[in-house]
Amino acid sequence: MTNTIIAAGASLVIFVFVFDLLRRGVLKEKYAVLWLFVAGIGLVFAIVPGLLDWLGASLGIGAPVNLLFFVMGVVLVLVSVQLSYELSRHEARIRRLAEEVALLKQQLDDPSRER
Repeated sequence: MTNTIIAAGASLVIFVFVFDLLRRGVLKEKYAVLWLFVAGIGLVFAIVPGLLDWLGASLGIGAPVNLLFFVMGVVLVLVSVQLSYELSRHEARIRRLAEEVALLKQQLDDPSRER
């Protein structure tokens, strides 16, 4: 019973934390959806603890906690891939903007050019 309360409490804390970040504009909606989904799944498994046992047994996994660790590992890999993709996009945009600024600065600094 204590594990269920702790897990449900942790999921609710994640919900509140993500909603607070959204409210303050610190976290964008596209990232918050993933974390709210993870917290929701955690809350479902906390409220219905037999669900993880049933799911592990139907997938042929000996210990249900192994399924949980595997799924969380996959989620973390997907988050890393998404963040790497976003970082690459932003680096390309920053590079393009820096080149545009350099060209504009060159045009302003060159007095011999006609305007």
